[in-house]
Amino acid sequence: MKLTHDNNAPTKKRLKTKPVLVVLSILLLGNLLWFIAWLIPNDTTKSNDSEEVASVAGKVITKEQWMASMESIYGKEVLLDIVNAEVMEAAAKKYKIKVTDDEVDLELALIRSTQDGVSLQTNDEDIVRKSIRSRLILEKVLAKDIVIEDEAIKAFYDNNKNLYNTATSYRTSVIYVSTEAEAEKVAKELENGSSFEGLARERSADPSSASLGGDIGYISEGNESVDKVLIDAIQKTKKGKWSKPITLADGRFAVAMVKSIFEGKSFSYPDVKGHIRRELALDQIPQSVTQEAFWEEFDADWVYSE
Repeated sequence: MKLTHDNNAPTKKRLKTKPVLVVLSILLLGNLLWFIAWLIPNDTTKSNDSEEVASVAGKVITKEQWMASMESIYGKEVLLDIVNAEVMEAAAKKYKIKVTDDEVDLELALIRSTQDGVSLQTNDEDIVRKSIRSRLILEKVLAKDIVIEDEAIKAFYDNNKNLYNTATSYRTSVIYVSTEAEAEKVAKELENGSSFEGLARERSADPSSASLGGDIGYISEGNESVDKVLIDAIQKTKKGKWSKPITLADGRFAVAMVKSIFEGKSFSYPDVKGHIRRELALDQIPQSVTQEAFWEEFDADWVYSE
């Protein structure tokens, strides 16, 4: 999350590295990495590529066909993610850069607090944390030789303290329907053991969240893009539970589920000093820089090279 100093009010600045939400939007590919790993047989001496995974009108679809199709669609992006992560780890070793768990925790908290409902696109926290670690290494490499005075860092913190007071955020899934009767029916099916994700894909009137099993990402008090009635209902709902039918301001109805809760926190100046120093340093870099800029330095190559 990149921010710029303003004497009157906090504002967001453009990123010198890949924007946080752009980087995190590809985290869906992380799920594919796990999935592909699952597809690879444990015993490498015995190939099961010819294993049947589906059939249509008697025609067999093999695992080999399945994996080949996945590679053609996602292969380049997944491999790029892996190579960039390794390049950054090599850079961390060369430049003696360390990224602590506390730093990753801070970035996660700031991202959740500014998402306005945008989903991180993965339930695998390890994947999220690895992506953030890779980005932090890149930023630290770029900022390592830029001097920022302590007075400038403290001034930024004093003028933007509200940015570091994060509200409690709720990972939320929602099923949107047109009538109260439909909402009541959804609630009853959930009580009878139906899957929330399954019902969301089948019943929700909102295509974008329905395709994600109802997931709308993290919401918290003050999210302007989320109906306040929905926020109020979520705040009263326990983790792993769903709400009663909710009447939304736009006339629709909804049933919402809280998947996880992240308590709000106020970060002190020592907590965020390094973060701010890095942000101010990156603001002095005139152009965007990505991990790919370091490929030559660390002799990175891949099958897609021309």
